[in-house]
Amino acid sequence: MKLRADQTGDRGLPMPLWLQGGLESAQAAFISALLVVVPIVAVWATSGFGSAGLDVLARLAGQAWLVIHGVPLYLTTVGEGAAARPEAGTLWLLPLGLTLIPFLLAWRAGRRLARASYTDQLWQALLGSWLVYAGFGIATGFICRTEDVGVFLWWAGLFPLVPFGLGMVIGARREAGSWSRLIGVDAVDWIARTSQHSRWAGSYLASAAKAGFVAVIAALAISSALLAADLFIHWNLVVAVYEAVDAGPVGGAALTIAQLGFLPNLAVFALAWLSGSGFALGAGSHVGPLGTAVGPLPSIPVFAAIPAGPLDFGFVALVVPVLAGVLAGWWFLREGENHFDEWLSIKLHV
Repeated sequence: MKLRADQTGDRGLPMPLWLQGGLESAQAAFISALLVVVPIVAVWATSGFGSAGLDVLARLAGQAWLVIHGVPLYLTTVGEGAAARPEAGTLWLLPLGLTLIPFLLAWRAGRRLARASYTDQLWQALLGSWLVYAGFGIATGFICRTEDVGVFLWWAGLFPLVPFGLGMVIGARREAGSWSRLIGVDAVDWIARTSQHSRWAGSYLASAAKAGFVAVIAALAISSALLAADLFIHWNLVVAVYEAVDAGPVGGAALTIAQLGFLPNLAVFALAWLSGSGFALGAGSHVGPLGTAVGPLPSIPVFAAIPAGPLDFGFVALVVPVLAGVLAGWWFLREGENHFDEWLSIKLHV
């Protein structure tokens, strides 16, 4: 049955809901893994990984799949020399742009499962899908861990459920039309049974939440525009790093795809720069509107666009969060309902 008011009935594939949810998750996991494997194989085909075997490529692809789902990898390296000691570190850097791949696949699966479920049975499809996706993550972590790259299997099972589960719930809500209908609650009846003060408080809380969302979106939009302007100004330095790396057409394309995957992260870094707090690129470094102090950076072209040295007018950037707050306040005054007169008429019997 569709999660809509018509309740006409559309069970989709003739199978149990938990099994259909598992098949949807398996399909999403396979597609997202395939999108990770393709660029790695393309780089390998152009001798980008030297003489690495197919088993190495498969583990690398699995590790990349875990990284785009936010799973931390524990790296162990051994230095050179007679007194070399193993050094351990954690790789935990979520490429928000690439994380959209499992999110959108889950959004599609959530809509399909919502069309095939009753409102009080959707949990069966969601539970089946999440168990299968968690199992896929655990299996990937178990197969792809090596002596140099460790994976905690519980994290490999739980972390992928964050973008996947969020996308599935939002997709199901999109098909249902409302959150209350998604969970089988009659929102109109619930609101009618609450007091007038509760309805007013709920209206104010909703308006405040929307205003905060507007402030965040406005600040991110301005920081994204600033990031685009910075990349345009320093395009010659970015191109120079590309030429110095000399990764070839396929390697350059893979490097570009990886940087595009981190583009939302860069927008967040730009927002941190605009807020005055700045961000760090390594221990002891700082990049902020009042100056930049960093050590040697890896040969990643986008890093060439980081403003260098002291900035005489960098403090002007601090006005951006203020403008976002002003916009949020305007939205709140426009969206929020003023019930002070009604409250007086209820409390004061004249």
